Amino acid sequence: MLRLIHFADLHLGVETHGQFRPDLGHSSRIQDFLDAFDQIIDAAIEERFDAVLFAGDAFKHAEPSPTLQRRFAERIQRLLAAGIPIVLLVGNHDRPRSVVRSTPIDIYAALRLPGVIVANRPERFTIATPSGPLQVVALPWIPPRLLLADDALREAGTPELERRYKEVIASALAPLLAALDAATPAVFLGHLSMEGGRFGSERSVILGNDPLFGLDELGLNSAPIDYVALGHLHSHQVLHERPPVVYAGSVERIDFGEEREDKGYVAVRIAAGPYPRDVSWEFRPLRTRPMRTFRLDILTDTPMDEIRRALERHATLIPEAIVRVTITTTPERAAAIRPLEVRRWLSELGAAHVAGITVQTERVARPRVELERSSRHDPVSLLERWVNLHRLSDQLAKAVIQRGREIIERVESRSSEPR
Repeated sequence: MLRLIHFADLHLGVETHGQFRPDLGHSSRIQDFLDAFDQIIDAAIEERFDAVLFAGDAFKHAEPSPTLQRRFAERIQRLLAAGIPIVLLVGNHDRPRSVVRSTPIDIYAALRLPGVIVANRPERFTIATPSGPLQVVALPWIPPRLLLADDALREAGTPELERRYKEVIASALAPLLAALDAATPAVFLGHLSMEGGRFGSERSVILGNDPLFGLDELGLNSAPIDYVALGHLHSHQVLHERPPVVYAGSVERIDFGEEREDKGYVAVRIAAGPYPRDVSWEFRPLRTRPMRTFRLDILTDTPMDEIRRALERHATLIPEAIVRVTITTTPERAAAIRPLEVRRWLSELGAAHVAGITVQTERVARPRVELERSSRHDPVSLLERWVNLHRLSDQLAKAVIQRGREIIERVESRSSEPR
């Protein structure tokens, strides 16, 4: 049985919501991504996985600093020292704008390090692992702009460009899939958008059109592929069961759009034997930096006290988290809110980073209550209507009405006494 790790979208270099750490030479946020990467490397080594498949976007952009390149290389070296091969697929963030320039991971191909395979173009190769050979058909990110070299296509509209782009990709894959040996386990490793995939925050950083592929368009339905390992979409998701078509998702949260998503990697098992083989997989969440959004509606005339009490109620969720707070109140109460003091309280409660304090103001429209003429001067009736309007719990409503009746009767009895 072959045991593989599939992960993607490392995006090393993201610094948003972090602080520069002189002791490391880079942002604390970069360290979060490295810590997630380390957990994957640790699992591969400790559990003796047969190979690691990385589905693209090693760096935030195509020109990472030498410090980041070194941090990445140190982790690759750990895998090589343990005798675990790794495939590095080129993603869209790894591609320079000029197609003739090298990607930041091409250096591993130039060094010809045993155990490292860089997939910079569509190709098929076989990896020797301790549990037997593994065939890989790799599809890195191919920039659609390559088609613009064709003068006729440069003048064509978007639909025609997308149709032609899909044809080019399918034509490149067809001979690779046809050459697969059905007796040997095979994986398709790709960085692309598949039909049915759910986009997240990555949509905001995708330039231009992002063609969507179906399994049939790529030829995967008719090929002896055991598992489809994908990168590019940041949410972990499964698009197809046989063969499993799986996005591993990004290893850390890029922004608050991914606040509620688990981040991790996929552990894959491919049984020996003839095709179709038994394939199982599990998504393994990583320990990542939490992101928390707190939305506070301030209803009293002592807003800072109310904010402090609300934050203290959430005290267990704040430590080590990236936090943002949205405060909604009236314009009059907003004037008494001191965002810098709120930020200090969050830091004292252990927040790793305060992403923002936003104060939103709105005029409170007091609801009009239509009263019957007979009850307009009845204080008990007015109190009962007030209770109903504020939707108190049954127990609290009864207590308020009972206490109110007592006060009203006491006042009325005093006003009836002779003076």
